[in-house]
Order: sequence, then structure tokens, then C-alpha cells
Amino acid sequence: MQIDKELIRKYNKPGPRYTSYPPANYFTEEFTEADYIQMVRDSNNEWPSAISLYIHIPFCPQICFFCGCNTNLMPKKKEIERYIHNVKKEIDLVAENLDKSRLVTQIHWGGGTPNSLNLAYVEEVMNLIYEKFSISSNPEIAMECSPAYLELDHVIKLANMGFNRMSLGIQDINEDLLKRLNRRPARYPIKDIYRTAKKAGFEGVNFDFVYGLPSQTVEDHMESIKKAIEISPERIVTFSYAHVPWFKEHQKKLEDYNIPQADTKLKMLESSFQILTENGYEAIGMDHYAKPGDELSLALKNKTLHRNFQGYCTREKTGQVYAFGATGISQLSGGYSQNTRILKDYNQSLENNHLPVFRGYRLNREEKIRRKVLNEIMCNHYLNFDTIARDFKITRQQLKEVIDYNPGNLNEFVADDLLEYDDRELNVTARGFFLIRNIAMAFDPLMKSTQQNRYSKTI
Repeated sequence: MQIDKELIRKYNKPGPRYTSYPPANYFTEEFTEADYIQMVRDSNNEWPSAISLYIHIPFCPQICFFCGCNTNLMPKKKEIERYIHNVKKEIDLVAENLDKSRLVTQIHWGGGTPNSLNLAYVEEVMNLIYEKFSISSNPEIAMECSPAYLELDHVIKLANMGFNRMSLGIQDINEDLLKRLNRRPARYPIKDIYRTAKKAGFEGVNFDFVYGLPSQTVEDHMESIKKAIEISPERIVTFSYAHVPWFKEHQKKLEDYNIPQADTKLKMLESSFQILTENGYEAIGMDHYAKPGDELSLALKNKTLHRNFQGYCTREKTGQVYAFGATGISQLSGGYSQNTRILKDYNQSLENNHLPVFRGYRLNREEKIRRKVLNEIMCNHYLNFDTIARDFKITRQQLKEVIDYNPGNLNEFVADDLLEYDDRELNVTARGFFLIRNIAMAFDPLMKSTQQNRYSKTI
């Protein structure tokens, strides 16, 4: 499939990513610890019954200048121990309010650079999780890893703790480029890390890349993708660099370099899409590619793909997400709760026996319905009005009223061959794949009253 550049330019306007609904800018500090505890208790009787756990490690041995994550320079051992102690305490406090019969289907470690920790700390937390929760027979247990700090024996130790999926943050294989970005290159050849992971029992390894980095060329990005295809991991991810120096001041250090503009980034997107799909990978969603036999590819075919803040997952593995650690966001059936970003506040809250809630949002029934609609469009490129209406025990007409459905809003998409629809269902075409955020916005009543320029552009 060729990417229609004129079409991309036409629709390239600000809009939400819909990782959550409503988006995180709607979260409010009026949401309290008591609200979160009640929401956790309520979650025991809500769908999905499965549990996903997220552990956030906000530390890195050095800060990459392009980074947009919530992280800090690695502190001294005493502060790390304090943080891990409080993460474990937070797990204890939340677990007290959860039904012990519910199964954990996902555990995800993110950051930061969680694999730069002494793995003894990781083992401490994992042992507590195994003690406090009932784990499903086939859970997904994943860690985001920087290959710069990954010893080959670390991979084996993680497998022995139960980890079976790894996301390798390669970003680009050009070591000169990485040096300019203040990022260390991989300690070992990526193919050796991949082979070690597979031999150790990892079911899947993601290779993560970033395109549009300052001083990065189309050739740089393509060389990285070609090398990845040679190794043939289960999934490849290509994230778009976001230059936000007003939010991440260290990005100002990159402004002396050429920052690829929209046309160059589009060329990177198009080139990587073409070579990946020509070499057997299937485009899953925003920036994600997987092999045809991968569970995400199969879920997309079966229209059972789901997504949370940690990425795509199958409906089988989907759980309500309970997040631990500074800045972690819990995603429950009833709403969202975000922990404080400030390490000092996080530690003090837990040392005073309080959960470190900073802000959150409680969903009403209409918002839950809209969230479901948007998830189906964003993940499965498909919408069946009757199926969702049945899930919420309402009529098709009532569903359409909740989302302020107006077929006239879809005429331009139809004229541009981005989607097809009738009274009962909607299907996004191959041409509409890269414009899925624009299509979703047509089903979001918030877009009528929201200042869209608060969001990044859709491409």
C-alpha cells in the first residue's frame, strides 16, 4: 500500500492519541486517595475481571537528550532502596482492597530504565507480586530494557523470574547519532541479545525505534529497520519523536542539530512501512508491526485487539491496570488515578501510610460507552453498533445518541476512501489506517468543545 502524502497533509491536525478516554488533560487534582481506594474496591465487580500490574522505575544512569519520559538520574543506593521499599508498600496497600481470586494476566515494568536496577530489587518486587496475587497460567510479563545496560546473564535471570517478553529500546543503530543524543549504544550486538532471550524462554522481543530524531536522516532510520528485519524479532515499533523543549528542557540541547520536519518524517514513516510490510510484518496500529502469527496480528484479524498505556494487548490478556511507582497511571473500569511525579512526595506519602494519588478521573456511564467505541475504532479499525449496544444493555439508537453520531460527519472520510459504513457497522479502509485518530475524533463529542491545539498532530 502506498501512503497518499496529500491525504496525510490534508488531515494532519492536532488531536488526542486516545490512550485513555477522556485524555489525561481531563484528569483533576480534586480526585483523592479515598476516590482511588473506592474505585479499586469497585473494580472487583467490574469488567474485565483480569488484573494488569504496572511497575514504574523513574531512574536512568544518564538522561538521553531526546527523552520525553518521566525519569530522573539514578540516585544513590540508599534512595533506590527507599523507593523499592515504598513500591512494595504501595502494592501491599492496593492488594488489601482486591479480590484475591482475580487472576493477573499482565505484569509490565517501565520507566526510566528498569533493567539498569540491580536485579535483586526486581526480584524482591516480583516475589511480593507472586505472594499477593493469583497469576494466570499464561501471563505476559514484560520489561522495557535499554540494551546499553543489559548483560546477557541479566536476560537469563529475568527469564528465571518469570519474564517472557522484552522491549528493547534500540532507537537507532547509528552510534554517532546516539552519541549526539547522549544515549549509550548497546553493550552487546542486538542479535546476541535476541538469541539469548529466545534461548532463555522469552516468547517475544520487541525492537523499539524512534524516527524524526534531531540530526537523524532517512537513511539512518532505514538502516536500523533493515538490521532489525535481518534479526527478525516478533514485533517492531517505530515511535515518532516529539520535540517538546517547553516540557522537557534537556531537549533544548538538540536544537543546534537539524530536526527533521514533517515531509522528512513522513518519508521515514512511509519507507519503514513499505519495507516492513514487504518483509512479512503486519501493521497493527499506531507505529506497531508484528509477524502474522503473533498474537497481536491474530487479535487484529479477529477484532479483539485492545490497548492501554503500556501498549497493545489481546482481549484475553486485557486487565484493569493497577499502576505502582511515581507517575504511574491506573486504568480501571471506573476511571483513572495517577500517582505524583515527585519522588520526595511519593516516598513521604507511603511512609505516612497513604497512597500517593496526585490526580485522577471518574468515568460516568456515557463516558464508558464512548471509551469502548473509540477503543474499537483505534484498535480494530471497526465498529459494530449492535455489539456495543448489547454490551451496555442499550439500543443502537441510544448508543448513537451517546456519541452524538452524525453520518454527515463521515462524508469526507467516505469521499476520500478512508472508511465504509452503513446503519449497523463501520470499517476503516487500508487508506484510512494512518488517519485512524482523525476518524476516531468524529465519534468523540468532546472534540466539539475542546481546543484541539493542546494535542500533538495526528501524523
